[in-house]
Amino acid sequence: MRGPIYVITDPGAALPVVEQARAAARGGAAWVQLRDKTASDGDLATLIRLLLPEMAALGTLLIVNDRVEVALATGAHGLHIGQGDGDAAAIRRRMPPGMILGLSVETVAQARLIPPGVDYIGAGPVRATPTKSDHATPIGFDGLAKIVAVAALPTYAIGGMKSGDAGAVRATGAIGMAVVSSVTRAPDPEAATRALLAEWGMP
Repeated sequence: MRGPIYVITDPGAALPVVEQARAAARGGAAWVQLRDKTASDGDLATLIRLLLPEMAALGTLLIVNDRVEVALATGAHGLHIGQGDGDAAAIRRRMPPGMILGLSVETVAQARLIPPGVDYIGAGPVRATPTKSDHATPIGFDGLAKIVAVAALPTYAIGGMKSGDAGAVRATGAIGMAVVSSVTRAPDPEAATRALLAEWGMP
């Protein structure tokens, strides 16, 4: 699986989503997920088509949150779905070879039921986070470790992740962390991304 820093865009941040994505990719993020619950499918598709060649040139995968049809229509690098976004196995059957499928997992029980075809999981929330008001009960690092052990898939920690967390995340067996505010609302998102990578011991 790819590098440890997975940046999720935040339409509530001051910096436009397109610039958040570009800054994260320039900073070395392995993944950028476009998450915008309010954008129209058309607007999101336009943004994806604009960003795809830029992300590819920088070695960053562009992942679409939730919008199955948009991800398929635009040829995005991947799709990330939550527990309530449809049958992961059925969605995988519609995806072309090489397209990545990620799944949010909030409990050990969910981790036991991950269908074949899911490539990685986002486990959490580790902490409460203001960027997702409807999040599940925080699981803490102990809960994260339990999900990692049961899922046996590449796992990214999510939920309140920030600078200083790399050691604790790594200790759970997770391969990286998904971040929102610590990059998108930083004074310099590119520098913030680079700092998170440095914390993981990567240039």
